[in-house]
Amino acid sequence: MKPKQTTEARFAYEGLDRVIHERARLSVLTSLITNPNGLSFVDLKRLCNLTDGNLARHLQVLEKESLVKIIKDDGPSRPQTFCRITTSGRTRYLEYLEILEQVVRDAASVASEDTEARFLKKLSPITS
Repeated sequence: MKPKQTTEARFAYEGLDRVIHERARLSVLTSLITNPNGLSFVDLKRLCNLTDGNLARHLQVLEKESLVKIIKDDGPSRPQTFCRITTSGRTRYLEYLEILEQVVRDAASVASEDTEARFLKKLSPITS
């Protein structure tokens, strides 16, 4: 989903998916996209610095949105939960990143102009 480039809503960033944009869910999806074979619940919890309950709740939201698949394995020793990003989850995540990159480009261009203006202001007494 590409951002609308109208001047009225240039900075609306409609493509910033609210489901993904939450910090913990962004951490979970980033962990999963960098591990395409999936991660165990324990590894995901450690990588995202979340509690069991917090991770479980965020995974519920992501699974409901079909962004992740949760696989429960009732192994011989003890049950394990594995999580994997889905194909549609990967697509939505990458679309989200495109919009986020536009936010960074927009902010960087203003910051660059501001830095240049401050630099020129400092130079003006010297050149006068």
